[in-house]
Amino acid sequence: MTSPHDTPPARPAVHTAPPLPVWLRQALEFGPLVVFLAVYFWMREAVVTLGGREYAGFIVAIVVFTPLQLISALVLKRLTGKLSRMQVATLVLVVVLGGVTVALNDERFFKMKSTFVFGLFSLLLWIGLWRGQSWLAYVLEGALPISHEGWMILTRRMAWFFLAFAAANELIWRNFSTDVYVIWDTFGQMGVMFVFLISNYKLIEVYWQEPDDG
Repeated sequence: MTSPHDTPPARPAVHTAPPLPVWLRQALEFGPLVVFLAVYFWMREAVVTLGGREYAGFIVAIVVFTPLQLISALVLKRLTGKLSRMQVATLVLVVVLGGVTVALNDERFFKMKSTFVFGLFSLLLWIGLWRGQSWLAYVLEGALPISHEGWMILTRRMAWFFLAFAAANELIWRNFSTDVYVIWDTFGQMGVMFVFLISNYKLIEVYWQEPDDG
């Protein structure tokens, strides 16, 4: 029997990383992409000789971009304490395909990056749907407070969207110039993704539930 004067043991303090300023987060997330774009358009007509091998400007931009992307991710992880699962998967493919592109001096591997990334995401989402689960909710760690039914619908839409994205990337890099591909890979994809997410606002509104609703 406890005395009214007894006090429960103190809970250990939970230390959370302070939120990053918006400008710093954006610099870490989009900085490497901006540098890649700048280096490419600066050197796209140039040929650089390294170790007795000639590299086109696109390959040189990848040489700069890949380690910069890795460093930015590590800094973001250090400052925030975590990286999303989608960020980790994308980073792994960037490093692997960037390394293969430079090692083989073949830009096709890096141009297929988005095909692999979005194709893989689509495949995983379809596997989850087949199992009756929304792996999109798992990847996004429940960032949207919507019901399970809402997550399933959104996941199905996103699975088709990623599949179409992968197909579009193949169409663009195989049939258009490297300049067109670079614009697509940097600004085009972000713009299309933004439009897609905005187009789903009605679904989110319909299936929205407050966190306390279970």
